[in-house]
Amino acid sequence: MVTVGNYCEAEGPAGPVWVKGLSPCFFFTLVPSMLMGLGALALVPVLPCKRPERPDGADAVSWAAGPRVAPYVLQLLLATLQVALPLAGLIGRVGTAQDAPLPGYLLLATVLGTVASACGLGLLVTERNQARQKLAMGVWIKFTHSPGLLLLWTVAFAAENLALVSWNSPQWWWARENLSQQVQFSLWVLRYVVSGGLFVLGLWAPGLRPHSYALRVNEEDQDIERSQVQSTQGPPQSTWRDLGRKLRLLSGYLWPRGSPALQLVVLLCLGLMGLDRGLNVLVPIYYRDIVNLLTQNAPWSSLAWTVTTYVFLKFLQGGGTGSTGFVSNLRTFLWIRVQQFTSRRVELRLFSHLHELSLRWHLGRRTGEVLRIVDRGTSSVTGLLSYLVFNILPTLADIIIGIVYFSMFFNAWFGLIVFLCMSLYLFLTIVVTEWRAKFRRAMNTQENATRARAVDSLLNFETVTETSVAVVVRSRDMERVPGAAGAVESW
Repeated sequence: MVTVGNYCEAEGPAGPVWVKGLSPCFFFTLVPSMLMGLGALALVPVLPCKRPERPDGADAVSWAAGPRVAPYVLQLLLATLQVALPLAGLIGRVGTAQDAPLPGYLLLATVLGTVASACGLGLLVTERNQARQKLAMGVWIKFTHSPGLLLLWTVAFAAENLALVSWNSPQWWWARENLSQQVQFSLWVLRYVVSGGLFVLGLWAPGLRPHSYALRVNEEDQDIERSQVQSTQGPPQSTWRDLGRKLRLLSGYLWPRGSPALQLVVLLCLGLMGLDRGLNVLVPIYYRDIVNLLTQNAPWSSLAWTVTTYVFLKFLQGGGTGSTGFVSNLRTFLWIRVQQFTSRRVELRLFSHLHELSLRWHLGRRTGEVLRIVDRGTSSVTGLLSYLVFNILPTLADIIIGIVYFSMFFNAWFGLIVFLCMSLYLFLTIVVTEWRAKFRRAMNTQENATRARAVDSLLNFETVTETSVAVVVRSRDMERVPGAAGAVESW
């Protein structure tokens, strides 16, 4: 009869993390939890997107020569095997247990590993279906998997390589001294081959790469292998799509090319940001030391030095509601020059792009809407860069520092709790942000229409006045304003 014993086998509820290598309890708790979090995050960009519908009378772009069937079938087979391997490991452990109780971490690793692999399999099939639908609608796509799916497969393959650091550990199966160790070693080899194959095929993305494309117009095939497919305006896509391309585009404005002084300022600001993250760790530590010194009746000189250091660190960090420290203020002051340089580059590039457009576009443009889009786009780029560098990256750094600190100075389970809580927080934040984005887009659309009508009516003052349509213009403007307000109220 199979029974469930302690969570970490013979080590008790929570065993040591390192015994001539990583503890299997720690490894098979942390890795499946990370894969589960990454799998859930990878599904976020797909879930809010509506299934695109093919418009009536649209030209069909089909895969005339057929998709790359064999590599995709292999990729699908490997993804399916990855789903079944955690359950196979549990069955193998039960079959060779010899009435020994099963550790609790094995059940957790089986459940989380299966769900994470199922997320990867579902995302693989979903991305292929979406690629076929987009090609059928005449929308040009990039033949690469989503960053979330690639990250999931990369971490899974890296985790199997990480197991090799425990080669000399007696708690692992490397010695292959009995049947149980031989079975577990065989399953590890199979997991290594499967995860490595998914990693390599994921970089190639065979399921998204057709041999050639054919355009069906009036039931006639025409090869458009080297021609440009015209994009159609479909439903709003997820904000997280093409995240890597967007980040690469923004990174070009983050580093001020041609200005060594500003480049030095950027490095200095990044250094100040790292110092600020370090202060968040040092200030509570010195606060703890002060309490301990007061409790232990330590010498006055030691207490005075510790309090002085704490006050200095608190001055650098800042404290209180709505207040910032010296480091944050200095970083903000130095970043102003970089922000002005970035804003000027974006405005000049956008201004040049508008002048390079055709006369037909300029004759039909709506000046008010264009000016509002230019203004919003410039401020969005500078604001997004600052938010990305000084808010998102520090938050991720705080999470990593917290996990490492709690794991080293307390217990690995504290680090696992922090990781799971932060993963849930990031998942919910992304879901809520995606939900709010549609209301923001609706508000921006209504605001653009309002600005376009207001500015165009002023530019064409003579026409509006002479044709006695000023009242009609004002009434239309008033109709646009409640629409924008309604979008905000519904949010």
